[in-house]
Amino acid sequence: MPRLTRLLLWLLASLLLVIAAAVIFLLTFDWNRAKPWINARVSAATGRAFAIDGNLSLHWQRPQPSTPPAGFWARWVPWPRLQAENLRLGNPAALASSGQMVTVRQVTFTLNPLPLLVHKISLPALEIQEPAVSLLRDREGVNNWTFKTDSGSPSTWQLQLGRISLRQGKLALNDAVQKIDIKADIDTLDPDKDKDKVYGLGWKLTGSFNGAPVSGQGKAGGVLSLQDQQQPYPLQALVKVGKTTIGVRGTLTKPAELAALDLRLSVAGASMGNLYPLTGVLLPETPPFATEGRLIGTIAPDRSQWQYQDFSGKVGDSDLNGSLNYLTGGVRPQLTGTLSSNVLRLDDLAPLIGADSNAEKAQRGAEERQPGNKVLPVKTFSTEAWGALDADVRFTGKRITRQQGLPISDLQAHLMLKDKVLTLDPLNFGVAGGNLTSTIRLDGQAARMKSDMTLSARKLKIQKLYPELDASRTSFGEINGDARLSASGNSVAAMLGSANGEVKTLVSQGAISKFLLEAAGLNVGNVVISKLFGDKEVKLNCLAGDLPVRDGVMTVKTLLLDTEDALIVVDGSIDMKHERLDLNVHPHSKGLRIISLRSPLYVKGSFKDPDVGVNKGVLALRAGGAVALGLLAPVAAILPLINIDADQKAECGRLLEEVKKTPQAPPAGKSRPHQAAPKK
Repeated sequence: MPRLTRLLLWLLASLLLVIAAAVIFLLTFDWNRAKPWINARVSAATGRAFAIDGNLSLHWQRPQPSTPPAGFWARWVPWPRLQAENLRLGNPAALASSGQMVTVRQVTFTLNPLPLLVHKISLPALEIQEPAVSLLRDREGVNNWTFKTDSGSPSTWQLQLGRISLRQGKLALNDAVQKIDIKADIDTLDPDKDKDKVYGLGWKLTGSFNGAPVSGQGKAGGVLSLQDQQQPYPLQALVKVGKTTIGVRGTLTKPAELAALDLRLSVAGASMGNLYPLTGVLLPETPPFATEGRLIGTIAPDRSQWQYQDFSGKVGDSDLNGSLNYLTGGVRPQLTGTLSSNVLRLDDLAPLIGADSNAEKAQRGAEERQPGNKVLPVKTFSTEAWGALDADVRFTGKRITRQQGLPISDLQAHLMLKDKVLTLDPLNFGVAGGNLTSTIRLDGQAARMKSDMTLSARKLKIQKLYPELDASRTSFGEINGDARLSASGNSVAAMLGSANGEVKTLVSQGAISKFLLEAAGLNVGNVVISKLFGDKEVKLNCLAGDLPVRDGVMTVKTLLLDTEDALIVVDGSIDMKHERLDLNVHPHSKGLRIISLRSPLYVKGSFKDPDVGVNKGVLALRAGGAVALGLLAPVAAILPLINIDADQKAECGRLLEEVKKTPQAPPAGKSRPHQAAPKK
């Protein structure tokens, strides 16, 4: 045999011997001796203290056919299958006193060794028994789920997971920043008990969020194939946080990246405003609500889009339908959408400004309470959260129902929020057969909010303003009015208490029934006569009101009503800051009356408990609906009780021209200049 041939055979035999020795070594080696080395390497990769306290064993297997490795040689590299018992992973040094972050009774995993060369830990299969994971974040914001090396820089190692199977898992989250303390039990479902045959994992959770109790349960896919970027991953959950219940059912695409989801989402709770801490989406305070629709989410590293499509439900006793779109990635998230209500109960809008009762406030979990001696809502608008997003939402209320008050028929609103400035343009109501149009601007950039409002009332019919009065069926007068107010303050009470501007109303011609006229407080006898003998129309010669407002005090510059039968002159003021009335009513009869009221009347006292003089029983009707509230709210400043003298034609014409002028208001936060008192 040639010498070269012998040399080659010797080298081949040596190589085979080395391979055989290596195989024998790997098969017979006690891998528990490798635990110190493994502990050190994992600790270095995670930046945490890691240890295997139990037995460590290793077996070898060929690459799985379902996940073949790339490359020719990679197909012939065996994969180690390791099984370790009693593992633990500690917390970072700042949270070391909190115990272990992770403990596992037993873990079995298959390792693809070649990716280790590029700092990737690839685990095609992972089986975990009795894992316990504790996620922590303290008040300073230090958490244990951000992994760093000893140098403080992010770890260069990447973890790639394939299939996961776990038994009797426990997950705990204690977040002092978000005030979350929840615990979840996770386990593999019995296939024979899974009716849907698509879920493999089940979970239950308990705990608290921001002081509210949390409970829930759900299901997920049994084998989480994170390598498969297209296979939809099924999800189902029902979670209750305080008085809010959230249910989801659908699929998750690209679960490794949380890239997309398609779910049926149902949400119910005491108020939509309670959803902000949970979702980060700023919504208004509402009565109890429940909605259901389709939630589609697309998530990318630099932007995400969430669409709540074709949802329907109820808010209070009102129905609510529409679609909302939430987009991140800009300077601020953007909320857009279109909403509608076929039947809108007006009282369901009261929580928007805190005008609901204290009992209703308690039901929806609100902390504020309306003082018993106050009428104007004192609820503070929290403008700090206005910077959380920008919004552009349109709302249509097709039919309005109400228990009492103005006969509002429909509502159109366009809400825009940009850079902490909230605008309603328009905010329009159909009222008494006419229209009430307005534009409201609330600037929340400063600590004390600034507000501006422009309002216009056109063709409001008197007979529809007072439908409860039977005799008003023959009245056909129409009322017009304008208002312009500016203010500062973070509640309705504070804004009206600092308001500046003008309120003007006008009825230049028309007719009104004696019953309505006298029921407003003119003459008790005429109410009886009108009820007995019918509704004789009374011609309105002129009606005008000019009410300047300065620093929350509305002064009666002009408030006159003149008919063929009577002349009424009102003077005085309304202090909206202190909620005080100081009005004098001077009725002058123009003919014989069974009971004549030539003495001046007065309306004094607080908004909550007004004191009406002379004939308190009759005038209280007017104070409740026509003086106190009517002169306060621009919406109700369109009353048929404020007109002007027709006996003196020149004076009537002058006042009409004055009232026709467009109301003015100074910039928000500025006062109107003092004006001379009106001539008597």
